[in-house]
Amino acid sequence: MSGTLEGKVALITGAARDVGREIALTMAAEGAAIAINYHSSAEASEKVVQEITEAGGKAKAWQADVGDFDSTKAMVDDIVKTFGGIDIVVNNAGVAERARFVETTSEQWKRHIDIGLMGTVNTARAALPYMIEAKKGGRIISLGGDSSRVGEANLSMAAAARAGAIATIKSMAKEVGRNDITCNAVMLGMIQSAHSDPKWLEEMMPKMVKNYPLKRIGQPSDVAPMIAFLASDGAKWITGQTISINGGFAMV
Repeated sequence: MSGTLEGKVALITGAARDVGREIALTMAAEGAAIAINYHSSAEASEKVVQEITEAGGKAKAWQADVGDFDSTKAMVDDIVKTFGGIDIVVNNAGVAERARFVETTSEQWKRHIDIGLMGTVNTARAALPYMIEAKKGGRIISLGGDSSRVGEANLSMAAAARAGAIATIKSMAKEVGRNDITCNAVMLGMIQSAHSDPKWLEEMMPKMVKNYPLKRIGQPSDVAPMIAFLASDGAKWITGQTISINGGFAMV
């Protein structure tokens, strides 16, 4: 690795497994100190910390509910105390329950909005004052699913939450650009994860890949390099954008 994030401190939410874990490992390899956020996956988070520290990097795990501002702010305050600052926020925590719109419940909608939209809002509200005060610039990156851009049956809750996050990212980009802080959204196609149901994948894979020109679904390793790039100085003139990593599933 080339050390493009040397000396930076990065908070990655939902970093215990899958895409979040891959982002944490990739950014650590580029030199960043990694703050791993988790909600309930303490053991998995500590394993990621161990992987990073055994490779010579810096990492620590924090439990917090990103849907709650007070919990999120307490975490960010402690990250700054521990690492001396915060330069990068990667909002990866999310939920995407499949359900017909007419069968969704208020509880489901609240869960999706709390994590998918308010997770982005709360981490940014907690971290941006530190970035602005430090006068060293910064990066806010929010991940989600491409259903927020193109629409997809049975994913209305996740689509609405992430579409709200995209709009928030664009507004933030216009406000904090003067502070040399960039804000971008990255929307994903279908990514294979450790908790994907193997039987469901086996049954659905032939149908799914028909929608992808590259004829496969994504892997976490397809996502992490773009996130590390957006966090680096190489992307310092990219802001307010929504970038798709989706194997050509949708071309917007």
